[in-house]
Amino acid sequence: MKLNPYLNFGNKTEQAFLFYKSVFGSEFSMIQKFKEAPGDFPDSDKEKIMHVALPVGNSTLMGSDTPESMMNNYKMGTNVSLSLEPDSKEQATELFNKLSAGGMVTMPLADQFWGAWFGMCVDKFGIHWMVNYTYKK
Repeated sequence: MKLNPYLNFGNKTEQAFLFYKSVFGSEFSMIQKFKEAPGDFPDSDKEKIMHVALPVGNSTLMGSDTPESMMNNYKMGTNVSLSLEPDSKEQATELFNKLSAGGMVTMPLADQFWGAWFGMCVDKFGIHWMVNYTYKK
């Protein structure tokens, strides 16, 4: 299992991650804009970063921009999540249920277009979690 930090910069993810890339000297393992994902996104979101991943040692620094429809919820200080990558779908479900107990599910676990079982929650202490089990190919 892996635990990775996930950062959200409102609308500055690309600039921030280019900076981190120069600091850590690694290359992006993934960078995807909203326009590349299935779904109908407003023009104001299409060029925003939906997901970026930058290997740093044995971990991966991840991030995304905030869609316009969610900008009212964006606030510095709550823009960090912990991204958990369990070893199985069953482990992902168990951990998600335990983490969300007494807290709030913000996105229920479900199959996603990138080939993963994914969900988001805020635990009872206010920590934001993302649980992502990627199906084996």
